[in-house]
Amino acid sequence: MENSSFFTPVTLGRHTLKNRIMLPPLTRQRSSQPGNVANELMAEYYQQRAGAGLLVTEGTQIEPRGQGYAWTPGIHTAEQIAGWRKVTEAVHAKDGVIFAQLWHVGRVSHTALQPDGAAPVSASAIATDRVSVFIETGPGTGELVPPSAPRALSTAEVEELVQLYIQAARNAMEAGFDGVELHCANGYLVNQFISAHSNHRDDQYGGSLHNRLRFLREIVAGVAECIGKEKVGVRFAPLFTSTDEARTYLGLVEEDPHATYIEAIKVLENAGIAYLSIAEADWDNAPPMPEAFRRDVRATFSGAIIYAGRYTAQSGAQLLDSGMADLVAFGRPFIANPDLPARIANDWPLNPLNPATMYGGNAEGYVDYPLYSA
Repeated sequence: MENSSFFTPVTLGRHTLKNRIMLPPLTRQRSSQPGNVANELMAEYYQQRAGAGLLVTEGTQIEPRGQGYAWTPGIHTAEQIAGWRKVTEAVHAKDGVIFAQLWHVGRVSHTALQPDGAAPVSASAIATDRVSVFIETGPGTGELVPPSAPRALSTAEVEELVQLYIQAARNAMEAGFDGVELHCANGYLVNQFISAHSNHRDDQYGGSLHNRLRFLREIVAGVAECIGKEKVGVRFAPLFTSTDEARTYLGLVEEDPHATYIEAIKVLENAGIAYLSIAEADWDNAPPMPEAFRRDVRATFSGAIIYAGRYTAQSGAQLLDSGMADLVAFGRPFIANPDLPARIANDWPLNPLNPATMYGGNAEGYVDYPLYSA
């Protein structure tokens, strides 16, 4: 497929990417403890995958309250910034382009992960169900548990959180990243403000859809002003089904997801940011993304559009050829195949994924997947 759409140039912000294959944010839980610090092993992992046109890091919490799973990295301390600098230098040594995904889980957390054992924070004091968080039970060991009941953020605290996102973006620039992706998907904090299911506020951040989008609007505007709009992307996960799988996926299914997310995408278009990344439902037998929604996304947003789902090289190329996407992200295949762009170009077979080593651990299942050899 070396002559396919995957290997035609594409512009993203100030970058001309070498291909249209993206490494999406993938939680791997390998940060150094204590401190949730990016390390040399993580630098090796991302450098191995620098053949992607764009790399986006795993979700990286912007503050201590933003953590929902043990051993995920942060970007709010000097030590964490220094750790991430090892990663960016390793990727840039291979001519890669890498963005940091800025993450706050909101209510998808547990008191064991929160400073001083406090309750997690959210748009409203509404608990989530059918999801789990991962807490440490001993050195290198942990367990999945239900999230703790959250408390509602005050109006002043919401305004402070906007500033924390801006500071995290500033920290990412100090660490050498080429840009940041704001994680506004999968039922985490920004999504909790957008959704009528999780946002029952009666201040300027709740009520109407316009108000529920205010937190998103202020974060996007503030980060774009701080580091430059050409260095900013946003990830959404619009879900168009209300099945149990959708709730387990952390998704919040709106009464009218099409209208909700087109309005949210207008926020991004008005800010002029570099890209929009859309995570599709990826469980077995998940419903396809509606074509009418894809068309309206393209008509609404003039930056680069990225889709992530259970794409193969063939289905991804078809999506690029349709004009609905500018890049396609591959998650599980990129975990198991660090040389995935070369494998796609040459139609080489793929390594199988070992699900047992996806989360936590050491080099096994992380940096030891082999490159292709005939």
